[in-house]
Amino acid sequence: MTDETDRDAVKELYKIASDIYDQIDSGKIPKMVLPLRTKSNIRFDPKHGVWKYGKATGARTAKKTNGALMLLRTMYTLELIEDMIKQKKSSTLREMYYISEGWDKAKFNSQDESNLLSEDLEIVTGCMREDFKLRPEENGASIIGNLTIEEFDRKGRTKRINCLDDVGDSGYGIPYNVEKDKVKIVESDADFIIAIETGGMFDRLVENGFAEDFNSVLVHLKGQPARSTRRFIKRLNEEMKLPVVVFTDGDPWSFRIFASVAYGAIKTAHISEYLATPTAEFIGITASDITNYELPTDKLTDMDVRALKAELNDPRFNDAFWRGEIETMLHLNKKAEQQALAKYGLDFVTDKYLPEKLGELGMLKK
Repeated sequence: MTDETDRDAVKELYKIASDIYDQIDSGKIPKMVLPLRTKSNIRFDPKHGVWKYGKATGARTAKKTNGALMLLRTMYTLELIEDMIKQKKSSTLREMYYISEGWDKAKFNSQDESNLLSEDLEIVTGCMREDFKLRPEENGASIIGNLTIEEFDRKGRTKRINCLDDVGDSGYGIPYNVEKDKVKIVESDADFIIAIETGGMFDRLVENGFAEDFNSVLVHLKGQPARSTRRFIKRLNEEMKLPVVVFTDGDPWSFRIFASVAYGAIKTAHISEYLATPTAEFIGITASDITNYELPTDKLTDMDVRALKAELNDPRFNDAFWRGEIETMLHLNKKAEQQALAKYGLDFVTDKYLPEKLGELGMLKK
């Protein structure tokens, strides 16, 4: 993190503290105004091609005890972040929760509260969580492919890594902070990125030599992808001009994984333009695939059915393709995993399924 970024973050934090102080000093009951984080307050941003929070807002006010406590926790958190920036230290979100144990009445009741506050600070300041030295417990996922990066370590040293030649079968591990001052993307001659939901399928493509044979970069999403994973995919797409395809299971939860990569998630709608890749294409298992390939399936659960029906009203799935596939899946009452393609052998996914899907999108060079 650069000194300029640090100064900007501290400046934004001071604005919050100063605003609350000024309200109290003028005899007003202090409050923080925030966008409502509801599906009804999600709107399409045509400039960035992603879904973001709309204009509806709510106030966190000291008129009520819970609101007053959250404002008190906010002030303690601002001080914690300022201290970390000055000391060039960082903490996990979990550590921040436990640090609050020493804040007397201001301590958090649960980590959900502390996580929510970190997101609130992003929304109010326009800064990223990483600017505040706050990091998740987990890093991003793994990458394998002909991609060269330079990573700056804790001591300011530069490491040059090729994500195909300089890594093992597990690939290059994406760190929690992938901004340009920490990870520099040097070069890549790949034709596209394929983001893969499951570890088993990622390993299958690695073992079958898919990255080499199809000149691609493989990214393991690890289920619902971490912010750093989505951010790194976004950077590769923009800086290296690499098309992105997303390969997932065929169920409502996997459809949402694709949507979070392409359009952003409700939880992080305030930073969708930094995380989402609107041009990403879906090549995961569909209801049509279940029929066309006669795949092994599982019956939809009641929760699956509710999720699919909700997606019919989700603006991220508001087109003919998704409506048709979701309605077909509800009609079939079936779902299928990526690994179901193994019915036709271990090479089927790399020899037939993916080449066919990529060919339909014009991704393969002749």
